[in-house]
Amino acid sequence: MTDKQEIRKMLRQQQVRHTVAEAFSIISRLKAHPVLAHARTLLLYHAMADEVPTQELLQELISEGKTVLLPRVVNDEEMEIRHYTGPEDLQVGAFGIMEPTGALFTDYDRIDLAIIPGIAFDREGHRLGRGKGYYDRFLSRILNTYKIGICFPERLLEQIPTAEHDISVDEVIC
Repeated sequence: MTDKQEIRKMLRQQQVRHTVAEAFSIISRLKAHPVLAHARTLLLYHAMADEVPTQELLQELISEGKTVLLPRVVNDEEMEIRHYTGPEDLQVGAFGIMEPTGALFTDYDRIDLAIIPGIAFDREGHRLGRGKGYYDRFLSRILNTYKIGICFPERLLEQIPTAEHDISVDEVIC
């Protein structure tokens, strides 16, 4: 079995271009999900270039009256969750990622659904992140929240090595 660093390196070397249709298909499947339909408070992410784009979805959810939350890196080991109400709530943060500037959110029990990015996932819901552990540390605080990982089809791998601290998602949509 290949270790996580080797898998990350292999995936970074792939120069795959994704079509708007591929991204639309993934987001459409996500939007049709019953958990999303009933969720009032959602944790999402603002996509990086190699992730399924969520920007339009963020705006749709806000217009539906849902509470949308995004992560923000605080230091080398921790991320916090903040309210997101629109693009004016964003600024370039850690690692060049667009991060929210809205009010801090700490009532984690209110999060109905967490939509989680990853470099890759496997069918068991194991996630390969970027290697810093931010999501695993945070997800350990919301174990009872339903978690959906989204990725492009070529990023759904046969198996991802796991460690004891890794937190899996409940479902993967690709």
